[in-house]
Amino acid sequence: MSASPDTPTRSVLVTGASSGIGRAAALALAERGWRVFATARRDADLARLREAGLTAVYLDLNESESIAACVETVLAATGGRLEALFNNAAYGQPGAVEDLSRAVLRAQLETNLLGTHELTCRVLPAMRRQGGGRIVQNSSVLGLAALPYRGAYVCSKFALEGLTDTLRLELHGSGIHVSLIEPGPITSRFRESAYRAFKAHIDTAASAHAETYRAVEARLAGDDGGGRFTLGPEAVVEKLVHALESRRPRARYYVTLPTHLFGTLRRLLGTRLLDRLLLRSTRDERRL
Repeated sequence: MSASPDTPTRSVLVTGASSGIGRAAALALAERGWRVFATARRDADLARLREAGLTAVYLDLNESESIAACVETVLAATGGRLEALFNNAAYGQPGAVEDLSRAVLRAQLETNLLGTHELTCRVLPAMRRQGGGRIVQNSSVLGLAALPYRGAYVCSKFALEGLTDTLRLELHGSGIHVSLIEPGPITSRFRESAYRAFKAHIDTAASAHAETYRAVEARLAGDDGGGRFTLGPEAVVEKLVHALESRRPRARYYVTLPTHLFGTLRRLLGTRLLDRLLLRSTRDERRL
């Protein structure tokens, strides 16, 4: 529901709002009466957010100073209040596990896990002072099930889910609700950034997976229009709105058929059968 004229404006911090899910979420929440602080790293993206009528804030999750400055800016603008945080910013580093250097894996975790964790811890004191809040983590179907050549991203999302589950238990009774959203394939620029990371950090010619990488690269460089299971970012926004505005937000929200399918099969199948299914699924590029 939108805020009424007599209801104080609620504030929300949305990370990774330059495109895709983050931008769609920021715009939709603004329309629902939220005061949205939308983050990005590039000046051009920040300018586009301002042109869309949003309050744009610079944030680089790889830098503690940037995280602290972002939170300080938001709280200064709101008088110390922050009703909600949507941790959406992330990227995917493709590549076989054996081709991931320590530095490359660390970089993936810095953005997708450690930066997100630090930002969350920075806003918790304000939420405690005001007696409640909402924290929503944008995870992935790959936080539920692993797929080949996505080890770095899978690692970050599995870790995010474990950390989030623990945080939810520790905040029980505080008035601060913690939820996970687990999308499958969503139309976005995610593949574009993954392709840049792949080209920058994976030595395909020297890899034992060189032949497979040719297919991986063709997929990453191709059209990201999505396959038959791909939904638009509004599907995630629908779940986000429930997590932020419902009196009883859920701990988890599945988005897209693959997430529902893998979530169910993980509970029903043994590891060997699930492995067969996951390996088979990688042969259909539209599902990757």
